Amino acid sequence: MRADGLLALVLCLGLCPPAVAQSVRDAGAPYDRMLEEARIRFHLPGIALGVIEDGRIVYRRGAGETVAGSGIPVTPSTLFEIGSNSKAMTTALLGRLAAQGRLRWDDPVTRHLPEFRMHDPWVTAQMRVGDLLTHSSGLPEGGGDLMLWPAPNAYTRADILHALRYLKPAYGFRSEYRYDNLLYVVAGEVAAAAGGAPYEVLLRREVLQPLGLDRCQVGAWNRDTVGNIALPHRREGDRNIAIEPEDPQVPASTSAAAGGVSCDLDAMLRWARNWLDPTPAELAWLPEEQRRILQSPHMPIPIDAFERRFNRTHVFAYGYGWRMADVDGQWVVWHTGTLDGMYSMLALLPDRRSGFVFLINGDAEQARKALGQALLKHFIDPDDTRGVAGWAALQASATGARPSHAPDTAPSVPVDRAEVEGLLGRYVDPWLGEARLCAEDGAVRFDVAKSPRLSGRLRRLGARLFIAWDSPGVGTDAWLDPVPPSSGQAAQLRLSKLDPEADFSADFEDLHFRRTGDCPGPARPSAP
Repeated sequence: MRADGLLALVLCLGLCPPAVAQSVRDAGAPYDRMLEEARIRFHLPGIALGVIEDGRIVYRRGAGETVAGSGIPVTPSTLFEIGSNSKAMTTALLGRLAAQGRLRWDDPVTRHLPEFRMHDPWVTAQMRVGDLLTHSSGLPEGGGDLMLWPAPNAYTRADILHALRYLKPAYGFRSEYRYDNLLYVVAGEVAAAAGGAPYEVLLRREVLQPLGLDRCQVGAWNRDTVGNIALPHRREGDRNIAIEPEDPQVPASTSAAAGGVSCDLDAMLRWARNWLDPTPAELAWLPEEQRRILQSPHMPIPIDAFERRFNRTHVFAYGYGWRMADVDGQWVVWHTGTLDGMYSMLALLPDRRSGFVFLINGDAEQARKALGQALLKHFIDPDDTRGVAGWAALQASATGARPSHAPDTAPSVPVDRAEVEGLLGRYVDPWLGEARLCAEDGAVRFDVAKSPRLSGRLRRLGARLFIAWDSPGVGTDAWLDPVPPSSGQAAQLRLSKLDPEADFSADFEDLHFRRTGDCPGPARPSAP
């Protein structure tokens, strides 16, 4: 028997006949097993998992804690940050506007945003609305992400629109796939211009409210008022450490259109079912023509050896806010979300009207890969019994033990002011803006004016200088290398990741600081 998840988990809590209750428990058994295996094996603080079979919600469960050690359980109503799963909501909003005749996918971006500029004027003129969504613009992978993360920071969407002209291309326009986030922020501004209201207002009005995604939050909101919130966590040794908010008030996020929506499991299941088995009302909300455009291949993605060997994948592509591939002959459409201490995945098997979604509030890259693969195989190959542990082992074996290229910083020493006297001063990067390298209270510090968490102390490791950031949320420390000045030129600084394998959003390599003046007079108080 299949039962809707709400009926199964509400009516069958001792209220329905024993045979029906047993059937529901049996149907959920494999999902219970995979959820618990992932949670325990990867030491996850909390997780919520929901499954749809043949258009019906058959499983919805939370496990673990919203805050490690709190005893507060994760439930299907617990709010998680969904990261880049927000992108499909942004493209659905654009699809709504296209269906209403307010924009066309092949409109030049400058038709809606006259101030839009890329580094190459020809690319500016050729960039269409659809090009903003396929990660093929020429921007380096993660280019400009330091204006979005670490958050909070003071960069605005206007700052991002202005900064794009300074980000040099890393490859030819429309020639290959390299993931970026900034152009989804631009896409949100295109929606705002075409729709005549701010992105957040439009997303609530055109997407969240019509589909009944009542718990989803975008823009400014209050944690205490909303309630039942999962906090992100980072892993330190054998502990999950909650990343506590400084204020219950969540500010509006510059990156909302790229990755700034929060939802609970129940809302994400309604969102998924809308794509798998839409009602007449949902088809009226977004017509079939627009749905096909969003979930059709627009840009090929390279297929790695694991996908070829274990999933027999021949086609891998990006649509508009969705990835898609053939897995063992089955068409799968999905996306993931990754933020500091928050991981998610939503996957659809359209031909089966089935899919799943899970939300995790911890460091969970490997957990997401293994659980996502195990769930896919459960649908596609019922004889596959490897489960989360088996797929985790296969993925680790296929990837191999990656040697760490990050140097050991234990022997590093603080930098004395006298060592870098000629470098001290105020600097500016064309897109990240102002920074300063100044001596304060016996230390030399590097601080970015608009990003409070990009602040740290200068240290020396061997012959090189690096910035040890005060905040662990930055993800990796940064080398700081002086550029020998040419005749008559000011001092320059280049930054790069201390750990070259760190997340691409730490795009220090795209920065180029030039000295603009001396350090300010009175030093600010030192950090505690």
